[in-house]
Amino acid sequence: MTTVSLTDVASYLPGEPVPAEFYTEYPGAEDKLRDHPMFRVPPLRHHVAADETNADMVERAVQPLIDRHGRDEIRGVDVLLVHSQLPDLPFVGAGTEVARRLGLNPEWLVDVANAGCASFVYMLKLARQILTTTDAKTALICNAQSAAGQWFTQSQVRRLAQAAIPGDGCGVGYVTTSSDAPVLDVATRHIAEYAGDMTVALDDGRKYWEPGESQLRIGFTDAGVAKVLARGNRLVPEVVTDLCRRLGVATTDIDALITNQPNRTFLRNWREALQLPAERHLHTFDEYGNLFGAAIPITLDRAISSRQVEDGDLVVLGGFAHAGDFAGAVAVRWHGGRS
Repeated sequence: MTTVSLTDVASYLPGEPVPAEFYTEYPGAEDKLRDHPMFRVPPLRHHVAADETNADMVERAVQPLIDRHGRDEIRGVDVLLVHSQLPDLPFVGAGTEVARRLGLNPEWLVDVANAGCASFVYMLKLARQILTTTDAKTALICNAQSAAGQWFTQSQVRRLAQAAIPGDGCGVGYVTTSSDAPVLDVATRHIAEYAGDMTVALDDGRKYWEPGESQLRIGFTDAGVAKVLARGNRLVPEVVTDLCRRLGVATTDIDALITNQPNRTFLRNWREALQLPAERHLHTFDEYGNLFGAAIPITLDRAISSRQVEDGDLVVLGGFAHAGDFAGAVAVRWHGGRS
């Protein structure tokens, strides 16, 4: 079987860090969920500029890959996969605009709408499948998250507990048919019984695209939050343990675990369930908040740059999406060779 590698990653964070006070000192900033473990506020996060798009962020995130591998090599990718947490336009994903900006002409171009906070894992699985079953040799996978500085800063939403948790950013991965940093295995689960449990709400009951004055927010309730906590606590350790079992290693053999980062409670519970010390479960929650699907590649990029991930490390990337309708984990033997 053709070996596929996560050869490199890069990232981009927009603007200057935004402090928690931007939300907690906003007039009327009170919510019954404020003290819930799901909504403990991170000190900092980043916000997109008012005119900054998902394609803008991908273009900026890819630049370090161009610097390290050459413009012609990146322009020659055969596969482009893009996940945008908040699409800039109805009907249209960011993929074609990303291709135009970067001068790409991929044979495969897919805007991935599902897998949410674990979409980097899912796109890595898709890229691996395409690269091992077709003539394609290289892929670019991109996660753009722009909801924090747009959706969650709306005047009515900004006062809610949910608004202070997200941050914006973009992470990208360069995938090749090589043995540079081999993808050892991927485990994924689509859990259809939880589909539809992730909801949005409008106080006037209109459809999100109909005109009105109420502002779109995530439909969190006490009961719904409790279900998500219970599922999330279980799903990520289960899928990571399944992956390790397939590889014939113990979870304690993981050198670096990087997951999505909804809140500190999940991070603590996941590493404890997998019997990993805090220093081997890497995250950027306190600096960047919940980055949704972009959290995994951004944190991995930061960990490599800071040498928290070193040559030869067994790196496991994992997470779950939405209210639990998807979970996935992937193992990579890192040999990045970055200076």
